[in-house]
Amino acid sequence: MAAALVQYVVLRGDLARPPRSWPLGAVVAQGCHAALAAVHGYREHPDTGAYLEQGDAMTTVVLEAPDENSLLDLAKLLKEKGVDHKVWMENPEGIPTCLALRPYPKNLVQPHLRNFKLLK
Repeated sequence: MAAALVQYVVLRGDLARPPRSWPLGAVVAQGCHAALAAVHGYREHPDTGAYLEQGDAMTTVVLEAPDENSLLDLAKLLKEKGVDHKVWMENPEGIPTCLALRPYPKNLVQPHLRNFKLLK
């Protein structure tokens, strides 16, 4: 049996809370941009194709990074571990808002994300 494919998206939770208080739609859009950019950027990878072929059965897990530093620390760790991902930057401000991995077998990447909780 093939390993379950999942796409992880990690959003900055502080963007939706004071003092920033971004509207919910703006925060969700950041996650959408990052997820699509990761899928597009790694569209030639076999796992990405297999994930997209799942159609309505695709699994996406949305996690929360408490702040910018934790998001950037995660990006650094993923780069060191050779995990394909995309950091989404809100422009023109240049604010890192979200990170999305390309689709991966869950067991390969979940250990790198264990310190992050589901977004609430």
